[in-house]
Amino acid sequence: MVAYGGPRPMKPASPPARGHSVWRVFAHRVFFALWIAALVSNVGTWMQNVGAAWLMTSLSPSPLMVALIQTASSLPILLLALPAGALADIVDRRRLLIVSQAWMLLAAAALGVFTIENLMTPWMLLGLSFALGVGSALNAPAWQAITPELVPPEDLTSAIALNGVNFNAARAVGPAIGGIVVAWAGAGATFVLNAVSFLGVMVVLYGWNRSQQPGVLPAERLIGAIRSGVRYVRYAPPLRAVMMRTAGFTIGAGAVWAVVPLLARRQLNLGADGFGLLLGAFGTGAIVAGAALERIEDFASRDTIVAASTAIFAAVLIGLAVSSSYAPALALMFVGGAMWVLANSSLNIAAQLSVPRWVQGRALACYQLVQQAAVAGGSVLWGFAAEQGGVPLSLVLAAITMVSGLVPMIFFHLISDDELDLDPLPLPPVPEPASHVDPESGPVLVTIEYLIRPESAREFRSAMNALRPIRLRDGAIFWGLFFDLARPERFVEYFISESWIEHMRMHGRGVSSDQELEARARAFHIGSLPPAVTHQLSAHATVERSNWLFRDLVELP
Repeated sequence: MVAYGGPRPMKPASPPARGHSVWRVFAHRVFFALWIAALVSNVGTWMQNVGAAWLMTSLSPSPLMVALIQTASSLPILLLALPAGALADIVDRRRLLIVSQAWMLLAAAALGVFTIENLMTPWMLLGLSFALGVGSALNAPAWQAITPELVPPEDLTSAIALNGVNFNAARAVGPAIGGIVVAWAGAGATFVLNAVSFLGVMVVLYGWNRSQQPGVLPAERLIGAIRSGVRYVRYAPPLRAVMMRTAGFTIGAGAVWAVVPLLARRQLNLGADGFGLLLGAFGTGAIVAGAALERIEDFASRDTIVAASTAIFAAVLIGLAVSSSYAPALALMFVGGAMWVLANSSLNIAAQLSVPRWVQGRALACYQLVQQAAVAGGSVLWGFAAEQGGVPLSLVLAAITMVSGLVPMIFFHLISDDELDLDPLPLPPVPEPASHVDPESGPVLVTIEYLIRPESAREFRSAMNALRPIRLRDGAIFWGLFFDLARPERFVEYFISESWIEHMRMHGRGVSSDQELEARARAFHIGSLPPAVTHQLSAHATVERSNWLFRDLVELP
């Protein structure tokens, strides 16, 4: 939150270092160990994706049921993203990750046992895929939020890019291995191998000695944390821009996961191993592009990268729609994988650079919510289109949707590395009540009185309107600006917090990038003393005072 109790020292922004190899991040031991363990786990996940999609084509001939595999895996993100993001911010992330990994291990093991024993049905496959998605939903926000804890700020962009390389290296290897395993040993074997793959991540997380800085204030409660996270996203334009651009790209690009299994079986007449190699080509393209991302960003902005990736991916979908032979399809999938990782890595980096640490889990959960909603909704849409009009029509419609997704680029700009400085500011002076106040009591009304030259009123209002989203973003539930009719030079800013404890949290949420807006607004103040600040508690709130008159006032109806 922008300081209102007095100025705070300016801190220069320090953009991430450029010109070094992306692989230098592996010098950080815990990051490297987790990266390797995650690679093994991601390979297992992609093996299972091939097994589940192929198993469903055997259990049910319906294209819609095949597409629903992706929906079942993505739907938990829609339902649990916000609670999972809040948990990632208010509980120990290491423990949360261990629990979520254990849950996924059990779900994958159940899939393997039921399949090997020939007890699997289409709806059971969807249900257990949904259970795996629940674990993934709990895991995802915390997993992304720990990256800044594993590497220094100058290596954060490289670490995020390498996480994308990890995921897509698994995408390249996992489907190919999965296709071979399905062909030789059946889909159940891929499920069992996936269950085993979670063990490595759990071992590394268990051995990680995570350093935590204890907070001065008690942790937020789950529902309150969710509300504050949603409020932050609502009033954070850089993150909203990422989410809009993500939706514009993903809803059409998700056709690859929904329709390519049908393309492989019906249009290209491939078996499980051929389908796995198609996805392997996609992942190989993603690895090549992910490793080159930092170099590409040296001469192209993130806006340009995402726009170009969107247009080329749309062309890939059209190419797949008319493809009737294996070699061109492999080449198209390679290009599609490269464009997928360039767009999604750029969007992911922009998302992480858009939010401060105190709300990182919740904000990234909202970003993932939009991404998975686009994938899940798109999977149903493109599966239905394939069922009604055929695979080629579905892919062409998805391509048209992607081109339409370029429109948000006109209105929503992705930030660059040095555009925001989200380092926390030193705590401003904390208001001291005359006596004890119940932390949960509220609401709290804060007023700040400015003296402004009347001829500068218009410019002052403009400066204060820029402060409004910052107050609301950091925890205020209402904001207003008034002037005194009898004294036109006197302006009063006021905002309301839900409770005293929530107002105290606002004091610790300011970031360095807010200071310029604060300084601009304060420059209009012409008083000999700083703007006068008052904190007022609702007369119906719970307080402890010995003053008999105050007690009587509190008890009035």
